[in-house]
Amino acid sequence: MSARPAVAAALVAGLLLLAACAPEPGEVPPSPENPSSPSAPAASGSPTPSPTATAVALPTDCRAILSQAVLAQLGPTPLNDPGLGIATGVQPDGSLVCAWRDPAADTTGLITEITRMSRGPALGMLNGLASSDGFSCFTPNGGTRCEKVWDDATYPVKNGRTLFWRDDILIDTRWSNLAPIGYTDSIVSHLFGG
Repeated sequence: MSARPAVAAALVAGLLLLAACAPEPGEVPPSPENPSSPSAPAASGSPTPSPTATAVALPTDCRAILSQAVLAQLGPTPLNDPGLGIATGVQPDGSLVCAWRDPAADTTGLITEITRMSRGPALGMLNGLASSDGFSCFTPNGGTRCEKVWDDATYPVKNGRTLFWRDDILIDTRWSNLAPIGYTDSIVSHLFGG
């Protein structure tokens, strides 16, 4: 019986630790997608996704979710080319996969998956990326965003991954040598307004 209070105390201490590590709102790390962000490094503590609000519909069109400015940066890059050999467009579960890449290119391109993910699994995944994989996480636009940029192992280019979670929707983009400015923000604005 005496073990129960100790377990409860440990759980409360763990939750307080997670809350203490949460980044402050408005902290934005510099990245190719956010070149005007502050030069101070962002908090890379445990992210805390926002509570779920009203249900947001998953998008069905890869071009419609992007602003004209972002589309202009993507230029003639092929979208969902069958030569990539991956499933793109609307998936059987309703998620959307957008692959901006020329199948003949060695590295340049990006792939975005927009899926449903509830708060618990999202929190677990984002915490793992922040604590184990060196992602920087912050809380813009009513959600939680985690990102990381690294050098490609083969080519002299940058690779990266940006994730944004809000209201049970996860936007997950992996890119190599193609990071249009405002890409994720454009999708967020389309889905959630603002």
